[in-house]
Amino acid sequence: MTHTLSAPQRTTPVATPARPPVRWALVGGVVAGPLFLVLGVGQGLARDGFDFTRNALSQLALGEAGWVQTVNFLLTGALLIAAATGLRRTLGGGAGGTWGPVLIGVFGASFWAAAAFPADAGAGFPAGTPDTTTLSGHGAVHMTAGMVGYLALCAAFVVLARPLAAGGHHRWAVVSRLVPVAVLAGFTASATAVAAFTVGAGLGLVWLAAVTARLVTAPADRRPPAAPADR
Repeated sequence: MTHTLSAPQRTTPVATPARPPVRWALVGGVVAGPLFLVLGVGQGLARDGFDFTRNALSQLALGEAGWVQTVNFLLTGALLIAAATGLRRTLGGGAGGTWGPVLIGVFGASFWAAAAFPADAGAGFPAGTPDTTTLSGHGAVHMTAGMVGYLALCAAFVVLARPLAAGGHHRWAVVSRLVPVAVLAGFTASATAVAAFTVGAGLGLVWLAAVTARLVTAPADRRPPAAPADR
């Protein structure tokens, strides 16, 4: 009597649907950017002396009503960091599952740094401030935090293009590689037009919301494979 030994079948693990706590964390990545922009633009329209062509949204943290923008920074940072943890759980160790969430976490932390170290007054805001701007220590930290944060966001888009492509969303992957170019172009043009910086930063925030929503709502069978568990 002979026995036939069959080779063990290999199965490809698939990322499981996000559990409710993880899904709520991911919602942070969807709402963080739009919420920050709505609150920022609303303040800019309401506050005396603010000019979108001359002033950056960061300057809204100055003056008597500046606490509103400071809270906006803190809340946005918290939502982004929560989203980073949610993405880490959702993507697992698959394509983009390690560095994508880390880079988004750095982006979120940059908002906290921006809240702790406010921008400098200048360009006529707050109302009555001279047009000239003198860079202070906290202003330099604020600018550095913003630069590091948005560079991390741009890198995150490139990294997250991999799970998007792996999930069959090839057009989304292509756009995720192009958006960083537009964001950085806006930052470069900010030397002559502050509004270009605002548009570039806003584009990055909106696209992050879109990418997070796409990754969250993708059907389970089209999500990128998760890394096998250690045995």
